[in-house]
Amino acid sequence: MSAGVKSYAAVDLGASSGRVMVGRVGYDALELSEAHRFPNRPVRVPEGLRWDVLALYAGVLDGLRAAGAHCGGRLDSVGIDSWAVDHGLLDADGALLGNPVHYRDARTEGVAEKVWAGVPAAELYAATGVQYAPFNTLYQLMAARSTAQFDHARRLLLIPDLLTYWLTGEQGTELTNASTTQLIDPRTRAWSYDVAERLGIDLGLFAPLRLPGDPAGVLRAEVLEETGLTGPVPVTAVGSHDTASAVAAVPAAGERFAYICTGTWSLAGLELDAPVLTEESRAANFTNELGLDGTVRYLRNIMGLWLLQECVRAWGGPDLGLLLREAAGVPTLRSVVDAGDEAFLAPGRMPERIAEACRASGQPVPGTWAEITRCILDSLALAHRRAVEDAQRLADRPVDVVYVVGGGTRNALLCQLTADACGLPVVAGATEAAALGNVLVQARTHGLVGDLDGMRRLLTRTQPLTRYAPRGDAARWREAQARLATR
Repeated sequence: MSAGVKSYAAVDLGASSGRVMVGRVGYDALELSEAHRFPNRPVRVPEGLRWDVLALYAGVLDGLRAAGAHCGGRLDSVGIDSWAVDHGLLDADGALLGNPVHYRDARTEGVAEKVWAGVPAAELYAATGVQYAPFNTLYQLMAARSTAQFDHARRLLLIPDLLTYWLTGEQGTELTNASTTQLIDPRTRAWSYDVAERLGIDLGLFAPLRLPGDPAGVLRAEVLEETGLTGPVPVTAVGSHDTASAVAAVPAAGERFAYICTGTWSLAGLELDAPVLTEESRAANFTNELGLDGTVRYLRNIMGLWLLQECVRAWGGPDLGLLLREAAGVPTLRSVVDAGDEAFLAPGRMPERIAEACRASGQPVPGTWAEITRCILDSLALAHRRAVEDAQRLADRPVDVVYVVGGGTRNALLCQLTADACGLPVVAGATEAAALGNVLVQARTHGLVGDLDGMRRLLTRTQPLTRYAPRGDAARWREAQARLATR
């Protein structure tokens, strides 16, 4: 390893799998390699759908052991990012009170209406800028109020903060993830005490806020022994919401760009300097989440490749490459569904539910696996188009290019359809964008990279990019968009 290069472990937890990546960063070098990957399998128990957080923690420890083996037993730092909103509750002794509830659990059904009775939806959005989603942490807290577990809770830690606590013994609440709870004021970048007070939420449940780049402790002696790492190994707060880390790894220059972070979800929008808190923005269900260096992630949540993942699971795991090649031969925009519809949120029966949605809207019903796959990809591209168009209008920010990062970059058909739908060039960047953003924030603490622009310049120099030019007739996409709007 050359002089001046440091090694960082990025723990990146997604909704279906976790991974520990090793990033090697120098002044003009950035390499990422996978040390360990492990499944993330939620478990349905009598009381509902739960995350198996102990299995995740075991995967993290195995990953750190493997990362150490890649680096001669020494790591310069560790950072953790994951999905948002979910959390663990700790008792007065700091012990976990139960497996964290999965955001797809049904416990929040009907809770939003009760919240809005105390703080009307328009006021809640004006105060927090967070889109309505039934699984927001705020609604989860309100749903948990009557439970014995919540009665005994003395601390709430979001998933990356919980794992950091187990690694270090130190508690904190990282800001980019906290901004998804619907309890942060995006203008002040601090807690919204007014909202919490009106809803009777004790903000003392939360540990002190941390910013990306803040120290989050060092690995405990027991962790060093179990992983074989040589201490001390600092843990650094990164953009612990995986989307915050992924957006940090968008290889953009300037500000006239949109991004789509693709995976189980598609997060499509703009990077802004200030939140958009208008009633029109609320009606369009855009969210204002906080990013690195004072930025705002102004975006819309779209159901994403979850639709295809659930279909593939229902079909018994066919070869995805063959399925996509067959889907490419299906006529474009024959049938589309609303990829943001909550009807597709729960697992199970996804092929049937997509067919039912097409039948109910009077469109041809896709019958083969290839037709259903093409319906999903066309629908996602159309949802990407709507989000990018709406974001530009609502934020008064025109864009010239769309950057796609995350797992969807492997899907060339989806990237091309997104370019066609948006009528803009698409640049597909890093597949492991969240891990790269995680690593780069750690590297900043050692002075190896500078500000956000500097991070992106390094990404552009060192990471492969694929460009897709728009093609075909834009009128067909406008017609399909109108077809959905009239239902």
